[in-house]
Amino acid sequence: MLAFGFALTVFVLSSTPRLAYEVHQGSGPHLVLLHGFLSSSAQWMLNLEALGEVCTPVSVELWGHGRSPAPVERSWYRPQAYIDQLEMLRADLGAEEWFLCGYSLGAGITVRYTCTYPDRVIGHILTNSSSAFADEELAGSWRQDAEEGAERIIEGGNKAIERIAVHPRHARRLPEPVYNALLADAAELAPVGVANAFRDTSPNASVRDIAADNPRPALLCFGQHEKRFYPGKEWAETHMANLEIAPLNAGHAVNMEDADGFNAVVTEFIRRLS
Repeated sequence: MLAFGFALTVFVLSSTPRLAYEVHQGSGPHLVLLHGFLSSSAQWMLNLEALGEVCTPVSVELWGHGRSPAPVERSWYRPQAYIDQLEMLRADLGAEEWFLCGYSLGAGITVRYTCTYPDRVIGHILTNSSSAFADEELAGSWRQDAEEGAERIIEGGNKAIERIAVHPRHARRLPEPVYNALLADAAELAPVGVANAFRDTSPNASVRDIAADNPRPALLCFGQHEKRFYPGKEWAETHMANLEIAPLNAGHAVNMEDADGFNAVVTEFIRRLS
């Protein structure tokens, strides 16, 4: 894991699996930063300093990614299990309320947490996320292909993971320091964690059933160059309550490709609500 130089690393020792997290230098309410599939907390390296001016960033890593363990039991990978983990993290931090930011696969989790614990959330940020806004047809196709894809990952290990289209090695538009850090972390991805994310996280991440009841202010940092997300963006714009959209000069990797733009709109959002 890349050392950011100004982060407090926190490990929780428990017989119950716990997600790894880092509390970074900052001032103000906590902000959870939850990365996407095959990524790690290294993806936030260009954002932490700016965000720290208005909040206290807390980067969290999905099961089997970064320093988080990879439980074999598939129930840990369901969105509800992640929500339970975030609520335990909030208690660890002693935070009565906080902000959340979910990137890609992480967005479905943070939106669902907000709808489950609205009194704990000041506001939440999300980025382009096909999984969060998947319709039943798309989510159903993922479920149908999940077992076969998971078996390929378990059998093929890191070589099979590297062939996945969203693996960092294919993300050539990223700034070089971020690309190198994500590539190093990707070498440590746990195949069982990646396989179970295929089976149990991605196909169940959609928030279409609850988006209309979103109870807290939400900011979609929209990477305008990712054309495949336009249907999801248009659905969210029409159906998700309390949502504002900030178009940014980026594709899917919005906080990395347009770090300055992301930092500006997110810090303004946090200042306004704080």
